[in-house]
Amino acid sequence: MFLECCREMPLWLLGFLASLAAGLMSGVGALPILFFKDISQRTQDVMMGFGAGVMLAATSFSLIVPAIDAAGGGTTAALIVVASMALGGLFLWFSDRLLPHEHFIMGPEGSDPKRLRRIWLFVIAITLHNFPEGLAVGVGFGGGDVRNGLSLALGIGLQNMPEGLVVALALLTERYSAKQAIALATLTGLVEPVGGIIGAGIVSIAQPLLPWGLAFAAGAMLFVVSDEIIPESHRGEHARFATVGVMVGFLVMMFLDVALG
Repeated sequence: MFLECCREMPLWLLGFLASLAAGLMSGVGALPILFFKDISQRTQDVMMGFGAGVMLAATSFSLIVPAIDAAGGGTTAALIVVASMALGGLFLWFSDRLLPHEHFIMGPEGSDPKRLRRIWLFVIAITLHNFPEGLAVGVGFGGGDVRNGLSLALGIGLQNMPEGLVVALALLTERYSAKQAIALATLTGLVEPVGGIIGAGIVSIAQPLLPWGLAFAAGAMLFVVSDEIIPESHRGEHARFATVGVMVGFLVMMFLDVALG
């Protein structure tokens, strides 16, 4: 019933609503700070690792595999996916270099970050993460495969929850109130609907772009996982626990993708 209702909606609207729901999960993930203001570093690392595992599985099963299928399989399809993933990774690489932002532990990165307050460096960093995630959801729906789009939205929503919690905890250390921290953590996810509309709109208008769009989003997400999320979760003495989180997140998302598909 729910799937039939979704299929009757315009693809751009589906992409927007699903990416909006996924983005809002950043705020949901931040809610525990209202009750627990001191969450252990090990728990944070495990949750970040879980988010990384979810994104890795979503990249593999919800983006790369459908991209290869949409391109028709074979050598040509493989070349299209490789080229598009490389473009997605390069897009995030140059975004990192051009836009000033700051990692939670690894410090400032980009051009002249001293002119921005530290909190907005955090916001920019999370925005860089969330745009390709919204793009991936939009592209997933833009191809007309509602199940694949829902699977992506669910996986990215799960990943956004620990990310939102970490953002909120970081804001608390900067003497922001719990309500302000939750509001700003929620704000970081609201860029996802923008990516969702763009992805769904472009692909629904030009179907031949579907494999390119899926693979581009996969490359961007893979870059984020490897360059930022996994290093952040493995920065201290709890790397082994974070690795367990990665594996659990990957297995959960793989199961959800297969079950929903």
